Formats: sequence, C-alpha cells, structure tokens
Amino acid sequence: MGRLFGTDGVRGVANADLTAEMALGLSVAAAHVLAEAGTFEGHRPKAVVGRDPRASGEFLEAAVVAGLASAGVDVLRVGVLPTPAVAFLTGSLGADLGVMLSASHNAMPDNGIKFFARGGHKLADELEDRIEAVYESHRHGEPWERPTGSGVGRVRSYDQGFDEYVAHLLGVLPNRLDGLKIVLDEAHGAAAGVSPEAFERAGAEVVTIGAEPDGLNINDGCGSTHLDQLKAAVVEHGAALGIAHDGDADRCLAVDHTGEEVDGDQILAVLALDMRERSVLRADTVVATVMSNLGFKLALEREGLKLVQTAVGDRYVLEEMKQHGYALGGEQSGHVIILDHATTGDGTLTGLLLAARVARSGRTLRDLAGVMERLPQVLINVPDVDRSRVGDSADLAAAVAEAERELGATGRVLLRPSGTEPLVRVMVEAADIDQARSVAGRLADAVKSALG
Repeated sequence: MGRLFGTDGVRGVANADLTAEMALGLSVAAAHVLAEAGTFEGHRPKAVVGRDPRASGEFLEAAVVAGLASAGVDVLRVGVLPTPAVAFLTGSLGADLGVMLSASHNAMPDNGIKFFARGGHKLADELEDRIEAVYESHRHGEPWERPTGSGVGRVRSYDQGFDEYVAHLLGVLPNRLDGLKIVLDEAHGAAAGVSPEAFERAGAEVVTIGAEPDGLNINDGCGSTHLDQLKAAVVEHGAALGIAHDGDADRCLAVDHTGEEVDGDQILAVLALDMRERSVLRADTVVATVMSNLGFKLALEREGLKLVQTAVGDRYVLEEMKQHGYALGGEQSGHVIILDHATTGDGTLTGLLLAARVARSGRTLRDLAGVMERLPQVLINVPDVDRSRVGDSADLAAAVAEAERELGATGRVLLRPSGTEPLVRVMVEAADIDQARSVAGRLADAVKSALG
C-alpha cells in the first residue's frame, strides 16, 4: 500500500490491504504514541469508536476495540454513526482519541481507519507518521509493553450517542424547517438513521431513499456520487429540495426542485451569504481549494466576500480555517466545514443549514444557488508522465501561459500532479465549454510531450 496514511486516514480493500491484524496493530500503536505524547497523563485514557454499515466494519471494529483495550484504553462503542458524529462525540465526551471505520464514498469492498485527537480534530501529520513508524517496528518483531490486571481497557456500548448528536445538530439550526418537503438520499450509509431523524425533528416532511443499509449496498448507485435517483425522486414527490450524503455522511450535495444538481461550491456560496446575514461569517471570508469553480470566486467577489484557496483536500481547508479563525470552508465535492459547530465536514449539518436558509428566505434553492454561475470545467488525467517535473518544464510553462492569454479573465488553468499516481491532472475552465475542451486537449498534449 506504500505509505499507510493518506490525506484521510488509512484506506484499502478490507481483508486484503486493510486486515484485522493491521487494524489491531495501528490501534495499539496509536495508543502508545498518544501516551508518549502525554495525552493520557494523569487520567485513565478513553476512546470513542464508530463505524459505517459496511460488513467489513464489523470485524475491523472488533480488531480496533481489542487493540485499544489491550493497550489500556477504555473504549466507548457508539456503533453505526457518521464520521462527524464520532468527531463530535470524541469532543463532547472528553475522549482522548476517536476512531472511525469507513471508506467514505468508496465502494463497499474498501474500508478505512481514521483517527481523531482530543476534541474531535484530525491527528496532526507528525502523529500519523509516528503511529505508522511504531506500527511497522512492532510488526517486524519489537514487543509491546502490555498492561495486565486492572490496567487493561474496559469496553462498553454507548447508545446515547445517536440522540446526543441529533440534539447537537438541532441546536445549531437558526430556524425550523416547517413546510418543506425534502428528499434525503442516505447512500445506504452511516447517516441512514441520524439524518432523517434530525430533519423530521426540525419540522421537515421527509422522503428517504438509500436508507436501508445491509452492509453490502453502501454507495451502490446512490448517494452523493450517484445523484440520478435523488433528482428523479425530488421531481416525483414535488419536493422543495433533495440532500445527498456519502457513505460516512461527511459530504452533502443537493438537488433543487427542478432536479438540477447544486454542488459544493454553490452550497458554500449560499451558506456564506446566509452566515454573513446572521453575522457569523468571520472576516467575510470563505476557505476553499484551488479546484473550486472560477464562477464561485467571481460570485464571492461580486458579493463583497473574500476567498482563501488551499491545496486539494478538506484537511488543508480545515488547517487554514483553524489557523486564521475562519468560520466556513469546503470543497466542490460537498465537504463543508462550519468550524463553530463541527471539526470536520458534516453532511447532515450542511443539509440542515441549507434547508433552513430556504425555509427562512422563502426562496427556492434554485434561486438561492443562482448567486453563482458554474463555468464549464474540463478535467483530463494525463497518465504515465513524470509528475515531479510539472513546475520545472519551460515548454509546459509556455503552453500554460498561452492558454491563460487565450482564456483571459473569464477562464482558468490548473495543472496538478496526482498525489498517488504517475499522472498529471489538467483542469481548464472557460465561459464556453467548447473552448474549455479545446484548451484542455492542447494542454494535455503539451503535458505528454514535455513530461512523457
């Protein structure tokens, strides 16, 4: 698998790449590393462990719980809950560590392990590196120090987590959702219980699809990566809007009453104006990645708001928000972070706030999302090239400069080396789709010629 920790924990095919032995070993390593860092000093350590409904999550959860308890950590098993719920409970219960077992939007055979630090924040890179190093050293024979007797961890279920998380979500809402009919696509995932409960308690009339997880059907033709069923259901039921989550419900995409998609950039734009109106958008600033649509940037400028852009990945968005105290950030894919109320992307919270804006304003989601116009965006992956030379090739720089001159102020070019594969991603935006395709094709050829 190469380096175990990616931008969002450890992922792989369950029982092939990600085995029970690995889950147990990583959990023991995490406990030892946090103990060495002083996290457990002066008290008995406690961890919160949750999962999405994947079948493999059952044995991986058992391995993680066993690993933590064997290292002297008391474990609260919260069962099937969204990633942001596990992060929230890690903070609200004063736990030293949170563990979520999920591969998010990936297909069912995959699974993953994500660790949260005290407070529900993602572990720092250096701690992940240390956990991986300790795991590898012990995997190759170095013995663990093991507690015995009363020093071993105790394990119990914590069923109150469901209601506590729902109450947290409802406490954030600025107004109720009475009068709105909303279709929820739960991706047969971790929010299948929580999300409908929260929307119904907030007053909405709820229609659910993709809300019958069986351990095998997560993300299968439904959820935020497959919106066709949601689009059809919204139109069929005459709903005001639809909300789609991914498998672990840290994402939210939407559909307006006509069945048109509302992506993460548009959701951010709608929420930014709403939060400014409620005086909770600090510094009138939104954080997003360099992959955000140019139309999003132009819309914020027109509305007098500032945009700060980061590298691709919600962890980089979050780092920028925490460093400068910004309240709102996210990605086009639907990861939206409202930092005053969540330490990670929270799809249910995002959907509730979006619906609350519709209810309070009396406007349709289509009208609200019209604050920005999505410029046509073309993405081409160029494989089998030397991605390390993207910034060094004079020929490629000349080709990019020529493309930028052609596009002018209404277009944009981005060349991005993949973080995991030997390829370069070419992204072009333009006011006209044919122009975007033409420029992207020429730049892809230039990448092949310069870096092949």
